[in-house]
Amino acid sequence: MSFELPALNYAHAALAARGMSQETLELHHDKHHQAYVTALNGFVEANADLQGKSLEEVIALTYGDDARAPIFNNAGQHWNHIHFWNALSPNGGGIPGKLETKITEAFGTVDAFKAAFKAAAIGQFGSGWAWLIQKADGALAVTKTPNGVNPLATGEGTALLGLDVWEHSYYVDFRNRRPDYTTNFLDNLANYEFAEANLA
Repeated sequence: MSFELPALNYAHAALAARGMSQETLELHHDKHHQAYVTALNGFVEANADLQGKSLEEVIALTYGDDARAPIFNNAGQHWNHIHFWNALSPNGGGIPGKLETKITEAFGTVDAFKAAFKAAAIGQFGSGWAWLIQKADGALAVTKTPNGVNPLATGEGTALLGLDVWEHSYYVDFRNRRPDYTTNFLDNLANYEFAEANLA
């Protein structure tokens, strides 16, 4: 069983009015994400112990193993991007009540949450991700991970909402302005309904 590139839940041009161009989605989804899937399938084919395993199992079996870092990198990025496409919406930006309550409990205000998330996204040196997670005790927190690492691999918590801060995710639309890209995501693109659905 090979891993496959998932289709987007919206047209490539559907996010353009909210700051993510059709060109970005065509490059990021169709090219970058497809490259991770293709490489991952090649690694799985060459490693009998990974054949027939779920994506989550491949991540668990390869994370932290330096010899298998290339496998993990592609598996992690495949998982991260599946999450990311769902974390975007043409109707993004509005936070539903249950999630807003949890955010307020954890951060004090929605603005404080956004400030913490933006700090994580900007503070991730080089390539990586910013995440809103739910920890084992049920509380929400913001974290960041390098490269293809994610909260699933680290066991830090359940990923509710993730933002790709690799340059290829924003350079066409925002050039080197990662802070503006992050603000635009939080205010206009973030699918908070998806985040709420990920709550335990």
